[in-house]
Amino acid sequence: MKLLLFILKNCPYCKEALRWMDELKNENPEYRDIEVKIIDEKEEAELANSYDYYYVPTYFYGNIKLHEGAATKDKIRQVFDEYLRLSKEQASV
Repeated sequence: MKLLLFILKNCPYCKEALRWMDELKNENPEYRDIEVKIIDEKEEAELANSYDYYYVPTYFYGNIKLHEGAATKDKIRQVFDEYLRLSKEQASV
């Protein structure tokens, strides 16, 4: 299952989150295999409206909200770590 990231193209917090995701993937080989589906809520409004969030950037694993709103690099690291944990949990079921 891919990590979902809801954004708006002109959102400065979203741009920061994308930059930090790239940095984290370059710093940690374990993060490189995380597939992130980036969803612009204006372009995919119907999909975005089917999820429960208000602020961008917002990360989801399935229906589980991992983070909503302005993020720090450390917060995105926590999102990646939680995504990996949930993925491993699901794989072992």
